Amino acid sequence: MAFNKKAVTGMRDILPAEMEIRSALQHIIRETYAGYGFTEIETPIVEHIGNLTSKQGGENEKLIFKILKRGEKLRTGLEKLSETADIEESLEALTEEGLRYDLTLPLSRYYAANSASLPQPFKALQIGPVFRADRPQKGRFRQFVQCDIDILGDATNLAEKELILATTEALDRIGFDKFSYYVVINDRRFLFELIRYAGMPEEDAEDILITLDKADKIGAVGVDAELKAAGYSEQSVAKLRDILDSFTQDAEGVRAFAQRIGSPEALDAGLNVADIMESVQGISGRKINILFDPTLVRGMGYYTGTIFEIKTETFGSSVGGGGRYDRMVGRFTGQNVPAVGFSIGFERIMTILMDGDVSGLAAGREKNAWLIEKGMPAQRLAEIFDEAIRERAAGKQVLTVWMAKNKKFQKESLTVQGYTAFREFYREALK
Repeated sequence: MAFNKKAVTGMRDILPAEMEIRSALQHIIRETYAGYGFTEIETPIVEHIGNLTSKQGGENEKLIFKILKRGEKLRTGLEKLSETADIEESLEALTEEGLRYDLTLPLSRYYAANSASLPQPFKALQIGPVFRADRPQKGRFRQFVQCDIDILGDATNLAEKELILATTEALDRIGFDKFSYYVVINDRRFLFELIRYAGMPEEDAEDILITLDKADKIGAVGVDAELKAAGYSEQSVAKLRDILDSFTQDAEGVRAFAQRIGSPEALDAGLNVADIMESVQGISGRKINILFDPTLVRGMGYYTGTIFEIKTETFGSSVGGGGRYDRMVGRFTGQNVPAVGFSIGFERIMTILMDGDVSGLAAGREKNAWLIEKGMPAQRLAEIFDEAIRERAAGKQVLTVWMAKNKKFQKESLTVQGYTAFREFYREALK
């Protein structure tokens, strides 16, 4: 049977031209985050299945690529499979590992295992692939890269402020500012206080929040209709709609929104969000567009406080997001550690950038192509190599290749690859 040359569905091969841009942009992102004191780490792409299915990952837990057990463990699992009709038990019997669906859960495990060797607070940078068995579409793949920064060990909102400043600076430096992106911010405590304020059952919070999270897709009318269809009273839905329609998206609007709800939790959340907004908007030299949205939910179950997303009118979904997850490390150690992170959806950013003019995104070292006539004597070839080494040490990129018969076509092909300067070397000194 012939091999299949196509990449697996939802995954893709990346050609050199795009790879050069990806590498250049990741270099800028790394350099920006390093300037804020973030230290790069790496975690395995394979995680314990129990960690991945701990009900912390929201809908993503339905999209896990599970890895079958091997050898005797698999045989034992298959025997159990034949004895039960329960699908969940059957899957558990056959798997013990899976591919990570994000970088936050692996980071929490990493911190729990290595905290004694890490500085406090710990500022982590991760760039790597994650995997979700999602339906592929534009900007959405089953294997994709995330760029995460996280701060563990800081309970104050200084951490959120630094994350927003660093992430927006990285986006500006890679040229994403031309797409008029903005940061949307909320606090998860507002969401639960909203449900209480409207008189809806607290035990239904998860279902209600799923509906609220659709606000940017189905609008206010759609949200209200869905809540009524789920059986919530006209009075509760109207009370919820009234408060959601009565706020402004600036810091003053946050304070007014918190005062309207009036509970201690809402007032504290209001102080938190308003302070973050005013701090990052108050710096000179940079304009950061940050807006309050009390319907922002974020799907992960591990968020406990501040949450945020990056949006642009150019793309239908968010292109980044994150929030505070103060209880995640405690799931591993029994002792909670304050933690907050911000993730750039690198593939979505790339999709938007690649749809436009990308000619200047990978601009860097001068690219030289040296064409060497075939049959060049070894001693002369060594001299050419010596000269190329010196040029590279001076910061230039030098490609040494055999000269093709059709030299004109060869140069045109190299020009397409970004080479701008050419030298030709012949067996004879003059030719």
